[in-house]
Amino acid sequence: MSSRRNFIKKTGLAGAALTATPSFGFNILKKSQPEETILGHGDYQYKLVKDWGKISSVRNPLLNCHEMQMDSKGRLIMIGDHPKNNIIIFDKSGKVIDYWGTAYPGGHGLTISNEGGEDFLFLADSGWFLNKTGKWTKHNGRVSKTTTDGRVIFDIGHPQTIGIYEPGQHYCPTEVAVGPNGDIYVADGYGQDVIIQYDANGQYKRHWGGHNNEDKNYNFNCAHGIAIDYREKNNPMLVITSRADKCFKWFTLDGKYIKTLHLPNMQVCRPVFDDVNLYAGVCWSQPKEGKTSWKEHTGFVTILEGDKVVSNPGGTSPEYKNGELQKSYQLPNKPILHGHDVCVDEDKNLYICQWNANHSAPLKLERV
Repeated sequence: MSSRRNFIKKTGLAGAALTATPSFGFNILKKSQPEETILGHGDYQYKLVKDWGKISSVRNPLLNCHEMQMDSKGRLIMIGDHPKNNIIIFDKSGKVIDYWGTAYPGGHGLTISNEGGEDFLFLADSGWFLNKTGKWTKHNGRVSKTTTDGRVIFDIGHPQTIGIYEPGQHYCPTEVAVGPNGDIYVADGYGQDVIIQYDANGQYKRHWGGHNNEDKNYNFNCAHGIAIDYREKNNPMLVITSRADKCFKWFTLDGKYIKTLHLPNMQVCRPVFDDVNLYAGVCWSQPKEGKTSWKEHTGFVTILEGDKVVSNPGGTSPEYKNGELQKSYQLPNKPILHGHDVCVDEDKNLYICQWNANHSAPLKLERV
């Protein structure tokens, strides 16, 4: 159907051009229309909109666009790590309608929680930031609950203050999830790989994860993302990324292990749920030949129905052999550099935040 629509569109444009051509002996319409870039596979294909975000590099400078969610008003709220520019709020046309914040120089995770009809943000500062000399520096991170205009409701302190970290252990939170009862789950993905559960007021309840557990299902290797999976209506589960292990792990809401889903060659970031689907940015994938550094562009986006990968926008088509998912790779023309987060709107369009993408604004993938 989409091919037919494209054919009609192109032939319609050509017809219009011919009727508009002057009759003084030559055709001035030498330039052809730029071809659309269509990404993805099967029922999940998208037109790439590269210049979606209309950002002033002076007023809203960008470093890395880390995460984005849509609030109850349909606004797209994004967190980044530029020291002069932490939160940017877009409308769906890509226009910047608000921005605020310099207190989160390692701005990394953003989760929206609607409480009684009011939206609140849970912000995770990972503790990694660029200092004045242009070098990456690590400090202890921060988790805050704020209003959408930046008023801080409360901060969650360093885990050492509640006795679960030793002095000198770095705390570098990357993501927050909010459970159905308001419980707050913090993933210390760049620090100790520990998952810390608090109640709705930020009071400690329990923790698990880290390294060197006897039951290896509780070990994490870059617990980068965390989210609640509501796809089983009466059985919400916690899903946690183990990015360097290229997998997602499912747990009960009180931290009991359920299952692991391995995604060969995909270093996935936050799991994002919409209807039956799980979406995730793939920050890195190993190239088919040779090796690459962590700074090189090897990312894309992956989409699952249930536990099955059905589309890889910006990557090669998913392939299963004897029920086993094979490796997927970034497309040679690198339409997506490093997929870091995916936001899904009500029309199933996607907005892609990227890390290390030359200071560029988020991309839009328009469903076709």
